[in-house]
Amino acid sequence: MPGLTSPKIRRTAGARLAVVAATAVLPLALASCTDNASATSSGTTDGPIQVTSTASDCKVSATEAPSGNLTFAVKNDGTEVTEFYVLAEDGLRIVAEVENIGPGITRNLVLTAPAGKYITACKPGMKGDGIRADFTVKDSGQQATVDADLQKLVDTGVTQYTAYVKDQTEQLVAGTKEFAAAYAAGDAAKARSLYAATRMHWERIEPVAESFGDLDPKLDAREADLEPGQKWTGWHRAEKDLFPPAGYKALTAAERSAIAKQLVADTEELSTRTRTVELSADKLGNGAKELLDEVARGKVTGEEEIWSHTDLWDFQANVDGARIAFENLKPALQQKDAELATDLDAKFGALQAELKKHAKGDGFAYYNELSKDEVQQLSALVDSLGEPLSKLTAAVVL
Repeated sequence: MPGLTSPKIRRTAGARLAVVAATAVLPLALASCTDNASATSSGTTDGPIQVTSTASDCKVSATEAPSGNLTFAVKNDGTEVTEFYVLAEDGLRIVAEVENIGPGITRNLVLTAPAGKYITACKPGMKGDGIRADFTVKDSGQQATVDADLQKLVDTGVTQYTAYVKDQTEQLVAGTKEFAAAYAAGDAAKARSLYAATRMHWERIEPVAESFGDLDPKLDAREADLEPGQKWTGWHRAEKDLFPPAGYKALTAAERSAIAKQLVADTEELSTRTRTVELSADKLGNGAKELLDEVARGKVTGEEEIWSHTDLWDFQANVDGARIAFENLKPALQQKDAELATDLDAKFGALQAELKKHAKGDGFAYYNELSKDEVQQLSALVDSLGEPLSKLTAAVVL
């Protein structure tokens, strides 16, 4: 799930949970078509904010909006798949996003935004910095009323998920140190045995991790995603060295040591930053869908772990993270939309049952061992879960 380093939007981040003010509530992207909204002469809009993305342009129908619930109706008038982002003023932190918008498709990005300065960005072809523009949210002075009992359920779910992120981050740091020590010492067999299991902690909280735009490319950039001149570090740099393709020249002991040292340092920095991240129900719902998008884009295709073929470990971890977010919100969802809660339970169960068929010991079969039919079945179950999961945030956000 390259990043926002110069600044640059990561290739296909799934889903990412923004590091924003505690008052920000940022619901998930919803796939639907909308009517056109009329922009006022002041640059604001009294309806959905229309966004038109092409290969060379990102037209946003308003430059300002009042704080509260905002809807961006993003239409792709180009020939490539596009994405749309709302970024914090620094251009690094991802506040909200909608991905995988095919040509001719319109998808909604719904968020509740506090007053402040933001940046909008279209990313045609899912490459580069994106086509950016400033966007301002002005204080509307309006406060939403909420149901106290439902709010308590939501708050409990957020607290539980925050604890889950903390636990996974701690395990990621510990596992990374063990992996890095083995890798730096040249113990390739031990490092290979630790690689997939340790990365699962990253993959479970990937939307949180990816919200830090400068750390994500350092830790998780694939070779195919590198920009010209970008230094390649992180997990996939070590992966190629541990699971080398034909003709590959192995890294020297000094090079391995440098990769290992940087990997630990960046993971510890991630741990420090996650202690201050502000989570909310919308971020849980967004993150759940984004994790499933990560599965659909990288794990099902086998592109994420191109040398190790440990994609099913990542697949399982992404599903774990999405399911935990859903389950933390399920008590509130059962009050708001019991039918959706039941549907999500069933479809998570079906996907997990299919994954279990490929389990081997404490891990999984290598992805290149799966037949085409087995891959297609997994893909179909991911697609089946994706549609109802896209409704989660809108159902629980108050």
